[in-house]
Amino acid sequence: MRGILIKVDLSRPWAPIRSRLDMEVVLVLRDTTQTLTGREVARLARSGSQPAVNAALRRLAEEGIVRAQEAGNAFLYTLNRDHLAAPALELLADIGVELERRLRAEIAEWEIVPAHVSIFGSAARGDGDTRSDIDLFVVRPARVSEHDLRWRAQLEQLSEHVHGWTGNHAGLSEVSTTDLRRLRRERPPVVEELQREAITLAGPEPTELLGVPR
Repeated sequence: MRGILIKVDLSRPWAPIRSRLDMEVVLVLRDTTQTLTGREVARLARSGSQPAVNAALRRLAEEGIVRAQEAGNAFLYTLNRDHLAAPALELLADIGVELERRLRAEIAEWEIVPAHVSIFGSAARGDGDTRSDIDLFVVRPARVSEHDLRWRAQLEQLSEHVHGWTGNHAGLSEVSTTDLRRLRRERPPVVEELQREAITLAGPEPTELLGVPR
């Protein structure tokens, strides 16, 4: 088994990650300590054909981010966790987790406690882009008016912080606990979406709020 010589361009330390697919490859390798073939990486990546993934692996190996070992007619790949850029890539990979942490921390400090808050849509699936909203489903307690100034201030501040943290706008879908019965009965598409993929930030899970998925 023979390794490939790796190198780094210190004049352009930001260069290793050039595309979304590069980051997908890094995410796959980050989540395991086992060596993977290009075919296995392509199977685990959320996007990209096998030839495209193989090309990304070869280039990342040349940059030193990925270690490649020749094994017969194939190469085995691992993330080079000793690379100087590895800690920065780990931070980038965990941006979604950090967003959830900040949202939970802010909501926990609200003066008016929500009945439920969750992330849904592309932000929950992890397939959004710079044009995508960070969609939040917010359930207001029945005793609180939608015009309550303290409640509105909480939502406005959260929206401002989401935009500041991510550059994306917050898309707030707000209902009252009294609206939940209607949602359970009518079951618009958003109900199925919430039950299937929402990430709960506060309150009970969507399945408890909206009924068991059909």
